[in-house]
Amino acid sequence: MKKILTLTSLLAGVFLTGTSALATHHEAKANSDVEYLSASSDVENTLPFSDAVRVGDVLYVSGKIGNKPGTLELAEGGIQGETRQALENIKASVERYGFSMARPIKCTVFLADIAEWAKMNEIYVQFFPGNKPARSAFGVSGIALAGRVEIECMFAR
Repeated sequence: MKKILTLTSLLAGVFLTGTSALATHHEAKANSDVEYLSASSDVENTLPFSDAVRVGDVLYVSGKIGNKPGTLELAEGGIQGETRQALENIKASVERYGFSMARPIKCTVFLADIAEWAKMNEIYVQFFPGNKPARSAFGVSGIALAGRVEIECMFAR
């Protein structure tokens, strides 16, 4: 019986040591495979978040509002103008980091007024004519710069 307990203890120790080493290797690989990407404009670089984060073959693009590039000024045209500009801003980031709008995974849309969902959608679908990302949409109580829409997306390489 003592030999069985000793063998069991030995095997448990080997398993735990191997699991710990595997976890450490996995953490090191994961940490080296994460890249925090900065925006190109001075205005965007003052904001407290990355423009996007690349993890392996997935690009997580920060939420974009309908501001004109390099400014804090919203595009004209209400929900549709802001939606178009937000998606152009997303497209610019996606392409800047070597990804494509043709490989979307998931988008989340935040609307200042959920009643504008249909008008937003008229523009949104133009940016995803092929592969459609999984998507969620929410009405929220406020968007930066008093905007009408914010959109965040993930893309595969």
